[in-house]
Amino acid sequence: MKQRLRRIVFVVYDGFQSLDLVGPHEVFQQAARRSGRYECQIVAARPGPVRAGSGLPVHAGHGVGELSPEGVDTLVVAGGSGVYEARNDRELTAWVAAAGGTARRVTSVCTGAFLLAATGLLDGRRVTTHWTRAGRLAEEYPGVTVDSDPIFIRDGHVWSSAGVTAGMDLALALVEEDLGGDLALAVARQLVMFVRRPGSQSQFSVPLWSTQPSSDPIRAAVSAIHADPGARHDIHDLAAHAGLSPRHLQRRFAAELGIPPGSYVERVRVEAAQRALALSDDPVEAIARRCGFGTAETLRRTFHRRVGVAPSDYRDRFHTTAMGGDS
Repeated sequence: MKQRLRRIVFVVYDGFQSLDLVGPHEVFQQAARRSGRYECQIVAARPGPVRAGSGLPVHAGHGVGELSPEGVDTLVVAGGSGVYEARNDRELTAWVAAAGGTARRVTSVCTGAFLLAATGLLDGRRVTTHWTRAGRLAEEYPGVTVDSDPIFIRDGHVWSSAGVTAGMDLALALVEEDLGGDLALAVARQLVMFVRRPGSQSQFSVPLWSTQPSSDPIRAAVSAIHADPGARHDIHDLAAHAGLSPRHLQRRFAAELGIPPGSYVERVRVEAAQRALALSDDPVEAIARRCGFGTAETLRRTFHRRVGVAPSDYRDRFHTTAMGGDS
């Protein structure tokens, strides 16, 4: 008996992120070649060329006016800078709401979560998005619980993923759920990617994780931390840099930056260790001492908590050999 095809429908719009479509689409197409189980379709407000934010034109085979929202197995909404305008397209959002209301799975890649949120499909759900847009998503849609750290999240039949290439991680997880680990592994090997990428968005979000201080005293404390992450930066040292009492500094620092001084120091030290691991061949023990962790074990524990991987694993994946010299 012939098995029924699962319809994977990708939603795009002017200004979508091309990799949000192409990456997951390729994962499903690779799985389809091996299993014959998937049929991929691309839908937009109107059929025909749709221009990605990069300028790449992509052909949408279907428009929402002529493609039934019923019978969609997995709905995949791409992200991109155009999503904020796209969510104001009543015909498009109505089609997404209808398709998402009956689909077996509803998913978003990166900022595609904004379009899903505009339809109400994310209300009461825990979701993720690109770490630079998580705050805006939480602010604009208070009924949605936003977690900016995971690569992807599943909450019931709703799946959401972080930025750009994380959409491929999500698609691979969906393939594994449908067709098993062996086929997912075969697709991952063909595409040269992890079956399950270790870590979280924290490993990619350096150094843009903090707002900037708004007053000179806190700027002085922050400058001292960044100038020498490995130096002693307890509350009394930082208060001296700021010219404030320790208690006053604690209060002002948290008010301006949103985190206490100790957490800020730790994050700057982790950032410094990430750079050192990626750009040098220094032993982990030496990096730990230089960046203020004291011992390799303390660095390892902090790295696991903050970044989600061991320092050695981080180096394996992000180490960059200096250009030039003998080949």
